[in-house]
Amino acid sequence: MAYGGHRNAVEPSQALALKQQQSLAQVQAKLRTAEAVQAMGMLAGLYKRWQTYQAAYLTQHAATHGAQHRITAISKWLRYAQQSLALGMGALLVIQGELSVGAMIAANVLTTRALAPIDLMVGSWRSFLGARQSYQRLSSLLSEFDADDAVVHKVAPVGTLSMKQVAAGAPSAESTDPPIIEQIDLDLEPGSITVLMGPSGCGKSTLAKVLLGIWPASHGSVWWGDRPLAAWSPEERGPCVGYLPQDVELFEGSMADNIARLAQVDSAKVIAAAQLAGLHETILRFPNGYDTPVGAAGGALSGGQRQRLGLARAVYDHPSLVVLDEPNANLDDAGEAALLQALVQLKARQAAVLLISHRPGVLRVADRVVLMQAGKIVQSGTREAVLKAVQAAHAASAQRPA
Repeated sequence: MAYGGHRNAVEPSQALALKQQQSLAQVQAKLRTAEAVQAMGMLAGLYKRWQTYQAAYLTQHAATHGAQHRITAISKWLRYAQQSLALGMGALLVIQGELSVGAMIAANVLTTRALAPIDLMVGSWRSFLGARQSYQRLSSLLSEFDADDAVVHKVAPVGTLSMKQVAAGAPSAESTDPPIIEQIDLDLEPGSITVLMGPSGCGKSTLAKVLLGIWPASHGSVWWGDRPLAAWSPEERGPCVGYLPQDVELFEGSMADNIARLAQVDSAKVIAAAQLAGLHETILRFPNGYDTPVGAAGGALSGGQRQRLGLARAVYDHPSLVVLDEPNANLDDAGEAALLQALVQLKARQAAVLLISHRPGVLRVADRVVLMQAGKIVQSGTREAVLKAVQAAHAASAQRPA
């Protein structure tokens, strides 16, 4: 009965979890974009969209719990009916003189005791299945990593960071979906600045996420020095990595806490990172300086200030690899000048820098320029060589007959 009940309830339970996840995702998305929703009057439309997901969740919730309650009721009915039948059979034998009253009571007690382990097994069956599923998921996750790659190395990663014939897509994508990037060969040398450019949607951010180990590569490999990137745990390679995503997410706490990556605040390192990002003077103008709370998701700061704070967090404690995804998207001229100065200092400290940008101004500090299109690298080389190749391609296309 317990096994049959589980088989009938497992699919509805999984569907319920999916509906709940979709409903919560809608709420979280609205909270992240609350200002835009209010400014553009999108609340009514988004509320209707959320109601659709919530209605589907409530319908599935009612169906799932209805099935579970029916199974529980049938199970209890069977147990009580079994005990009642045993007691009735004993009473019949007493009436026929084949059994004494004391024996009937003793038999009923023994029957109850005999069924107690079965009741306990039925009650704990769902917990046992949940534990077994958790064990299977954990085993599947661990089996995805090669034994050699899973070795934790206590030394900091050093050397050239290389991508070899890498192909990758979003982790949530289906196995039949085409990869976002493919055939990627890229080397980031210490003490160099590589600028990655290309049209929107060509896979630049995906390349950065794979390079940092945020998204897995479906084909190819990523090496740091003489070892695969996966040879280091995220906690070990994290202090050696600086990352500024397109959407800068800040956390509850002070500016110093955010720059120090929510670890123990080292005042000298925090100030050095803020100075490198050109944010030190701005922070000092706040009433509480570095102790000023940033508010939920950095709501108390402007877009440029959030981006500079994210940059300071990325360069905190002199990382050897720095990946900046559109770091000048919200910066004014002064902010972009501070960014270029920070890039020069990072290069002097022998950091390998990958800068993703649409603005041509950053090319002034580039040692290497990489152009992407449709998920592939189409041009790579020195700034002069790539610009010359692009100009030649534009000239050739302009001379073709229509």
